[in-house]
Amino acid sequence: MIALLRYQAALLIGSHRWLPPVILYAAFLAVGVQSGAPILDAFGWAAAGLLPVAVWLTRVCVTNEPPAARSCTAAAAGPGRVHLACVLTAVGAGALLALLGAVVVLLLSDPHSGDHRVAVPVLPATTAGLLAALACLLLGTAIGTLCNWPVLRNPGWGIPTGLTAALLLLVLGASPANAAVTGLVTGSAHGTVNTPWLPLAATVAIAAATTAAACALTSRRTT
Repeated sequence: MIALLRYQAALLIGSHRWLPPVILYAAFLAVGVQSGAPILDAFGWAAAGLLPVAVWLTRVCVTNEPPAARSCTAAAAGPGRVHLACVLTAVGAGALLALLGAVVVLLLSDPHSGDHRVAVPVLPATTAGLLAALACLLLGTAIGTLCNWPVLRNPGWGIPTGLTAALLLLVLGASPANAAVTGLVTGSAHGTVNTPWLPLAATVAIAAATTAAACALTSRRTT
């Protein structure tokens, strides 16, 4: 698996297809993370931006390899393991962006409540922000896994379906991503840090289930 991860990471870096989602996330941070903004609000914004970016990165990783090369890799290592390496590469790339977003938030934001009256502890706020980012990243990965090959065989449906699902899961109250982000924003009003353990646990289960299903499906479908 380590060799497969290195191979997929090299494909991702060499293809430069990572650049558009990275630019999108950088623009998202530039718009929403302003100097002096309350730290929990800023972490909530940075986490929310990762969901559509994770959908995009997952699409890039699972479609990055040419069909002939994918067939050779699958024959050597197994189609399920190859697909798992693609998804894990997307998660790794998204995790790097989450860390970058956290650094930007820490450099620019104000560690106080929304009214700037109550001090917010930086370490617990950073932990909550990173966990919320991870929840959004994993949910975006799950969406990207379901909205691309081998689940959707028509590549034309992947982009509109994935973006629509990402938007809905950001705004629907039942979504764990919405719960994680809302917990940060709500806590910011009173200077209270709400660590999103339950939303994170839900997204871990969802991402694991969707990835396992997609990896199993690769063995039954050809590229």
